[in-house]
Amino acid sequence: MRPSSKRMPLGLALAATLVAMPPANAADPFATEALSAAMPGTSLERPLGPLRYRPCQFRQQAAPLSLAEVVDRALCNNPQTRQAWANARFQAAQVGVAEAAYLPSASLSLSPSRNSSSGASLGSGGSVSYSQTSVTLSLSYLLYDFGGRAAALENARQLLSALNASQDAMLQSVFLATVQAYYQWYAAQAQVAAAREAELASQESLKAATSRYQVGAATPADRLQAQTAASQAALTRIRAAGDESSARGTLANAMGLPADSPLAVAPPAESAPDAAFEAKVAELIATAKRLRPDLAAAEAQVLAARAGIDSARAAGMPSLSLYANGSDTHYAQFDSSRSSAVGIAINIPIFTGFNSTYQIRAAEAQVEAKKAQRDQLALQVALDVWRAYNALLTENEAVRAAADLLASATASEKVARGRYRAGAGSILDLLTAQSALASARQQNIQEIYNWRLARVTLAQAMGQLDFSALDAAGK
Repeated sequence: MRPSSKRMPLGLALAATLVAMPPANAADPFATEALSAAMPGTSLERPLGPLRYRPCQFRQQAAPLSLAEVVDRALCNNPQTRQAWANARFQAAQVGVAEAAYLPSASLSLSPSRNSSSGASLGSGGSVSYSQTSVTLSLSYLLYDFGGRAAALENARQLLSALNASQDAMLQSVFLATVQAYYQWYAAQAQVAAAREAELASQESLKAATSRYQVGAATPADRLQAQTAASQAALTRIRAAGDESSARGTLANAMGLPADSPLAVAPPAESAPDAAFEAKVAELIATAKRLRPDLAAAEAQVLAARAGIDSARAAGMPSLSLYANGSDTHYAQFDSSRSSAVGIAINIPIFTGFNSTYQIRAAEAQVEAKKAQRDQLALQVALDVWRAYNALLTENEAVRAAADLLASATASEKVARGRYRAGAGSILDLLTAQSALASARQQNIQEIYNWRLARVTLAQAMGQLDFSALDAAGK
């Protein structure tokens, strides 16, 4: 008896074939690469914010690197920036996964086999063997699912927004750490130079005290005090040199280089505090809440969690799908058979053991948690701006006071040195003046470093840290 044979409809076969064909842009059919931030590069004219960078391409280093170029290399080479970029690219691909749910799916199954049967009904020999080849083409398309796909897509998009903003926040974090390491290295170099000046001055005092002792104009105590001061100055210089070497390694590390890499970096431009700097801190806080990328990421996380509620609710609702399939089976000793089917499938969850109920509760709790994280971060942003603003005001005053202190200490040391050489002053007065001068130099260097860093820290707290902020810090 011949099996029933039915030819597959041409329209169904064509539709299934078209779905199975790869799109023109098979690598990224939904253009998701454009949704994520680009890899950091050398676009100095378009810094942070909308992250648009060209590939990392650096000039041949014929001259020392400027601070902007140091930061540029750090953004390109630091593993943290590459990790943030890769996370954003991963989530962009997840958006493509969510969009794929809106398209039909097709599968092709090929099943060759060798069959054998035995029994009295088969006649003489009692067995028969034959080959069989079955080809099945199936097509399915989800028509309606009460917003489940839309919620999943919205969740993926909001998570992508959060990771893009997180990448921006990571870039600003690396940016700030590099600027801090740069200023710290030059502050350490300045401390070494100041320590050397103090050491030379103490050695001159030792020579003067020794000469006066030899001619009987000074006591042995004067020479010993001068010797102690010279030894202390040498120890200070040695420690300053060690700190400078450590700071250089920290800067190299921030740039994504081995700590022992040689560095040729230009010093910061001369600058002074802006006496006219004034701003309303409330306005600064409002600006920070609008621009801080980590706060934008937290808000996107809230929206993604809300989409998760819709997705959990849709999971417990019915779904409507279109399906079609066709098969063609060939036998070596029998007639071939063909069959096809087209229909609509309705899936109605009746009881899932309260899974949907608790999935919705979990999603609602997730929203509350994300909202609490966002609100806590908003408070932290306000605190960051408040602290950075007041720190900058403090450093504006402190750097001027340190400059006055250095000027007066320099003048005092000069007078004390002249009096001692003239025999009118004591060695204790000279050593005290020299110690005060060395301390004033160190304080002046530290306050200049603190002031420079306070400016970029305020920019980072407000979400405005970019290469223009470096220009402002150098003015």
